[in-house]
Amino acid sequence: MVDKSLGELVSLKGRRALITGSAAGIGKAMAARFAEAGADLVLVDVDEKKMKETSSELKKWGVNIVTKKVDLSKKTEIDTLWDALKDSEPDTLVNNAGIYPFRDFLDIDEAFFQKVYAINLESVLWMCQRMIEARKKKGGVIINVSSIEAILPFKKGMVHYDTSKAGVIGLTRSLARDFGDKGFRINCLLPGGIVTQGTKGAATEFFKGNIGLAKTGYDFLTRIPMARLGEPDEIARATLFLALDLSSYITGALLAVDGGFLSA
Repeated sequence: MVDKSLGELVSLKGRRALITGSAAGIGKAMAARFAEAGADLVLVDVDEKKMKETSSELKKWGVNIVTKKVDLSKKTEIDTLWDALKDSEPDTLVNNAGIYPFRDFLDIDEAFFQKVYAINLESVLWMCQRMIEARKKKGGVIINVSSIEAILPFKKGMVHYDTSKAGVIGLTRSLARDFGDKGFRINCLLPGGIVTQGTKGAATEFFKGNIGLAKTGYDFLTRIPMARLGEPDEIARATLFLALDLSSYITGALLAVDGGFLSA
């Protein structure tokens, strides 16, 4: 039985989405697609200047946009954010923010490790907790961003990153199991190699003479069946699909958007 038209299934009008790491790159692309689909937005990032620039660019879609500067490595700031949203909490949460600094495993110290985990995993847990607590009687959509690195570690010097992103997968699937009957759909995206400022920075290292990194980049690209890196908007489109009612019977899923990398 068809209970919604296709037009309704591909619209987010009347919805409100919170997207972390939305000042640039993949998060900015997500915000643009969600705004185009009609969702009001709460943009969260530590870079207030770029976030406000993103907000200005998206005003053309006529949606309401709120920006919040938040250091996601600090639970107190996450709690302050959700307290401020008490009477207008989002029905959709996209945990996109993350960091991926390179460091040899034997050079990792406690401060470095804790910072990576605080942003990449702990913030996702606390954001999910506050979202579920706020909407425990109404349900909602949560999309957590992990990485193909959590399934198939490829780059050296990323043990800290890979384990934090593996934790995001475990968190997502456990929450999907626990809260599926409470009206929550909770899924996980696994982006592959995407052209962002971060990957462009890695390319810069190549031109500085980092031969090892150049070989990793070559090996990575030649493994991709589609023979190219992805664009931020291609991740945004997949995120939008998981937010829409088009995916109404999908929860606990891992969606790889990687040009076929994991299948090769």
